This record gives sequence, C-alpha cells and structure tokens, in this order.
Amino acid sequence: MNKIIKVTLAAALLLSMGASVANADPVKGQKLYQKKLKSPCGFTGAKMAQKHSQDEWEELNDDGEIAAEIKRICPKTPSSALKDKYIPHYYDFFYEYANDSGNVPSC
Repeated sequence: MNKIIKVTLAAALLLSMGASVANADPVKGQKLYQKKLKSPCGFTGAKMAQKHSQDEWEELNDDGEIAAEIKRICPKTPSSALKDKYIPHYYDFFYEYANDSGNVPSC
C-alpha cells in the first residue's frame, strides 16, 4: 500500500512538472520577438503588443489568427518567424503587454 502511494505521488509530480514546461511564456515570447520580428517589423515589442487590447489579442488567438495579424502588421515578416511552435509564446507576450494591461516590456 505504501509503495502504491509513493508511485502515485511520483507520477503526479512528474506530470505537474511536464505541464508547466509545456506552457507558453511571455518572456520567451519577448525573446522570440526581439530575435525574429523586431527587425522586419521595424519597431519594438512594446509597440507591437499595444496594437490591440488583451481582449482583442485573446479573440485573435481563439480564432487562430495571431500569425495572420502579425503578417498584416509587419508585412516583411518571414514565414520562418511564424512557425506554429512560436505562436503561443508571441500570444502570451502580446497579451501580457497589450495596450490595456498597464505593463511595459523591456524591449
């Protein structure tokens, strides 16, 4: 009985650690913006994030339109900067620093 509890707790711990690693991150989104989008866009991440409110960014994300919106705002953005694996990080960054959030990024 004691062994079953230990195994169950260990499995729960591993699952919780894995779930937190898989989540998107505003800091990673900021780094990706600086590396992949700042030059083609020609402005800082703060200006990009402030193009919309949090609700607008959330709606774009729910509709799967983040990549299209980035391309609309920054037409020179290469397709390689809009890979599916980057989009959740961009979204978290844009949402965190949207025009109604009161937060200002350091980029």
